[in-house]
Amino acid sequence: MKQTQSHQEFERACRVIPGGVNSPARAFGGVGGEPLLIEGGEGAHLFDIDGNKLLDYVGSWGPHILGHRHPAVVEAIESSLWRGTSFGAPTVQETELAELVVEAVPSIEKVRMVNSGTEATMSAIRLARGFSGRDKIVKFAGCYHGHVDSLLVQAGSAATTLGTPSSPGIPQGCTADTLVMEYNDTGQLADAFAAHGDAISCVILEPVAGNMGVVIPEMEFLQTARELCDRHGALLIFDEVMTGFRVAYGGAQERFGVTPDMTTLGKIIGGGMPVGAYGGRADVMDAISPVGPVYQAGTLSGNPLAMACGIATLKTLKETDPYAELERKTERLAAGLSEAATAADVPHTVAQIGSMFTLFFNPEPVTNYTVSSRNNTDRFARYFWGMVEQQIYLPCSQFEANFVSVRHTDDDIEATIAAARDVIVTLL
Repeated sequence: MKQTQSHQEFERACRVIPGGVNSPARAFGGVGGEPLLIEGGEGAHLFDIDGNKLLDYVGSWGPHILGHRHPAVVEAIESSLWRGTSFGAPTVQETELAELVVEAVPSIEKVRMVNSGTEATMSAIRLARGFSGRDKIVKFAGCYHGHVDSLLVQAGSAATTLGTPSSPGIPQGCTADTLVMEYNDTGQLADAFAAHGDAISCVILEPVAGNMGVVIPEMEFLQTARELCDRHGALLIFDEVMTGFRVAYGGAQERFGVTPDMTTLGKIIGGGMPVGAYGGRADVMDAISPVGPVYQAGTLSGNPLAMACGIATLKTLKETDPYAELERKTERLAAGLSEAATAADVPHTVAQIGSMFTLFFNPEPVTNYTVSSRNNTDRFARYFWGMVEQQIYLPCSQFEANFVSVRHTDDDIEATIAAARDVIVTLL
């Protein structure tokens, strides 16, 4: 593959942008080398500035469930653009998208639009603390909830470890009330509530983890979280920024039948535009300003272009109901990748749910961050670049989810399996 112009443009970017990227997830730190600079996308493919055509399993890190430049989405953006880009005043589109979200997501009676998943989780945590009058929050190692100070913490080895900041610039005080424990460990969660139940404002978790690779929850874990929050008067928050409208139209909570008190959303509800949202029970949401005392605001929240993009995406998903077909294709892909690794005698496991999947270079089923931290990242890096040479574009980290879109065909799936077969055999 040609990468000459990407190299030149990346060097140019590094002179004016820290690390040459505006998000570290794009920096290829987990695989080495330099990122490809993308010129455009169409359907299930990306085109880089060197003229390479790549089959895309990143999908802008999840939003493009309909593929790139879906006609309904493009038409909606163009129509909205002619009316203006931003007004700083309410529009009907904000209500229309909110109605679609409320109708779809079981936990949401009212919803507030923001501009990113980070903003959504930050606001949800503040609201949970303001509503409950409590300070402590529970999160799980390996669950990423954006770069929120109180949530950007590492896990300790003890059952209920006080969070320590995982980034310079976060004062210890910001995380002193954050309790961090292992995903899928109901015993640790029960111990946390036994010790701190009257001080815990909320439990926040990804109902399917996507930032230590795809990690599927145990039903007992989700049900225990729900029961403990009910018993102790804490709020349960599902971070469905990744899973919302992805693993089912109503998100993971619809799929698993466990309803949180609040939900954070992003990615698909913006269809590729910067959008986030948080919503939940009406009594909780009515504690946010201007109705209640908990403050949150945003000049560009509910931006009309983003609302139009989100409305078109959700309406298309609702009308076409592609979820069974997406799951069928993703199951086939996951099985094919596992077959390729087994044939090559490469230790691995594959996790898949809905249209999300991860091939782990790890012989253990990945159930939490401790197990995921034992993934063979060197082997993944060689796999990643081998797949790029085969014109398959994957997330540039072993610890990220892969996404299938409605524009991936059965032929695309088989071509990906064939490419993986050729690459994986070289990895031992």
